[in-house]
Amino acid sequence: MCGGCVSTEYPERGTTCLEGGSFLLNFVGCAECGRRDFVLLENRAAELHGGDEIVTYDHLCKNCHHLIARHEYTFSVVDDYQEYTMLCLLCGRAEDSISILPDDPRQMTPLF
Repeated sequence: MCGGCVSTEYPERGTTCLEGGSFLLNFVGCAECGRRDFVLLENRAAELHGGDEIVTYDHLCKNCHHLIARHEYTFSVVDDYQEYTMLCLLCGRAEDSISILPDDPRQMTPLF
């Protein structure tokens, strides 16, 4: 992975978890060939580990195939919530949790 290709290493992305794609605003250009072009996604793998879905892939320079970053996305169901996480030098780090119930108990206001 290459810190010279990105503006900020592991930027905080809040709740934006990408299962695919790239955060191109953070890509300053390839440190190997010096060009700023599209980023290829290679070596994509999706696995199940104890009920968790883990998706990994590599971000590569379109021109010289230099490895920019390795991307990891996870999805799991914990109690009544879908949990998402992302960790990538280019795309950043993020976490999200969404209720699988029609009304999210965390968003309800107490009556008394």
